[in-house]
Amino acid sequence: MLEIAGLSPDEEAVYGLLVASGRAGAGDLAERAGLTVSRAVDVLRALTVKGLASPTDGTPHLYQAAPPDAALLPQLKRSADALDIARREAARLMDSYRETMRRHDAGQLLEVITGAEALRQCLRRLQKSAQDEMLWFCKAQYVAMPSGSNADEFDALARGVRYRVLYEKAFFDDEGAVDNVVAGVRAGEVARAVPFLPLRLAIADRAVAVFPLVTGGPHGSPGEPTTALVRDSNLLAALTALFERYWEDAVPLDIDDTGGPPDDGPPAPGALAPTDRRLLSLLVAGVSDKTIASQMRLSRRTVQRRIQSMMERAEAATRMQLAWHAARHGWL
Repeated sequence: MLEIAGLSPDEEAVYGLLVASGRAGAGDLAERAGLTVSRAVDVLRALTVKGLASPTDGTPHLYQAAPPDAALLPQLKRSADALDIARREAARLMDSYRETMRRHDAGQLLEVITGAEALRQCLRRLQKSAQDEMLWFCKAQYVAMPSGSNADEFDALARGVRYRVLYEKAFFDDEGAVDNVVAGVRAGEVARAVPFLPLRLAIADRAVAVFPLVTGGPHGSPGEPTTALVRDSNLLAALTALFERYWEDAVPLDIDDTGGPPDDGPPAPGALAPTDRRLLSLLVAGVSDKTIASQMRLSRRTVQRRIQSMMERAEAATRMQLAWHAARHGWL
């Protein structure tokens, strides 16, 4: 038990007997500890050197124990500190070992994942282990996670992980897509849209990425999806740079209708009503009138009427001019 404090089993046994008896001689201790007298004498000398025992005043052949709090606790603290240092050094050496292995073995850098279920579990683990940030490319038609089923995102957002998500225009053709994105935005997701994304992609803490090696999956071409998980490497750096490049040119999605005035009430001066703000955000992202109407549960005529009303308010002759006006005047 006290090996961490530098005591041998015999020393621990004899010290325990001294603590229990108050004082004792080598012969008595040898008998009670099952040692020879000469061994008991050696142990008492060792305990004396370590400050755990000392001869009693006036009776040199008897020994008494030093108080455990004064004798043991400082040594235990020093041992605990040394153990922490050793643990940190072992972790550093393990990181160095992994880095060396990755440089010499490509299998340490890239892992192939086959099948939708295996991919789904991988994405769940990735989000559960994320500490700082998740980056996503969301394309139309799911492979592993149907839109709105990623409960791990909400758990991660709740513990402070930042989500930046890029949606391609065709994503909003899926039923309920806007409502699912709105739920994410309300929870803290930062969402943007682009006309097209080149691949599906998830990056956790800029340390590991998941992306498809071969197209395929439930809503794509036939066959199980084949996906790669890649760790710290030039490929990971390139994928992260690809995300940032698309993010820079993407349109922010301001589609959360909370926090503003109700649709039947007047908006604040210079601001849009929540429904118009959501509609305009989808319009600027390139979503068609038909899809906007379907996602927002409005008639196509109502969508066009509201767009025309915003164009008149902005004195815009075209929808492109409306988009420029919205950007310059902070409508989104």
